[in-house]
Amino acid sequence: MTGSLLEVIALDVRDAVAAEEGGADRLEVVSDIGSDGLTPSAELVAAISKECGLPQMVMLRRNAGFTVTPEELDRLRKEVKELSEAGAAGFVFGFLSADGSVDRDATDALIHAVSPLPWTFHRAVDHAADVQAGWRAVRLLPNLATVLTAGSAEGVGSGLAVLRARAEAGDAPLVLAGGGLKREHVPVLLDYGVRAFHVGSAVRESWSDPVDPARVREWRRLVDLA
Repeated sequence: MTGSLLEVIALDVRDAVAAEEGGADRLEVVSDIGSDGLTPSAELVAAISKECGLPQMVMLRRNAGFTVTPEELDRLRKEVKELSEAGAAGFVFGFLSADGSVDRDATDALIHAVSPLPWTFHRAVDHAADVQAGWRAVRLLPNLATVLTAGSAEGVGSGLAVLRARAEAGDAPLVLAGGGLKREHVPVLLDYGVRAFHVGSAVRESWSDPVDPARVREWRRLVDLA
């Protein structure tokens, strides 16, 4: 990656257009932010495609946790084709087993379903029983573009040491820093070599309000200070 990447969460077309106006590089498109982001409809993805030129990384997730049932997984696999045809440029997913380890079977099934499109491993890695083992299980998976991570289930402020360790292990190009990301974290992460940033609530007044292009521009300037 050259330069820095800024990804903005979009809940609707208005968010997507505002993110593009503010200078974002790509979108994470989700529904039901109250559940931390679930799979949006193909209709929403298509509507965004008509009004916004940014790549859409589309969430594949059916419940508020990080586990997936066989029935949910089957549904997600079927939805991939429809979402791809609607305009998805890639996908966001990642699951844990009941013991807190990365659920490779479920993750591999969706990697196969979305291929050859790129994908982001979701923040499940921050909630793994053994975070370092989780990273070892994920980092070399096929077509992996980024790992959305705060370094900690509690957010970036608590996860900086883990993010630094991942960067020192050579994983900085994979890190998409997000989850309680604040402005003061960015210079520290840039110093670690992290160049991809993910924001949601930081670019709007509240989740009930749309993305604010002016706030996106502020983040654009901030992440471009490398």
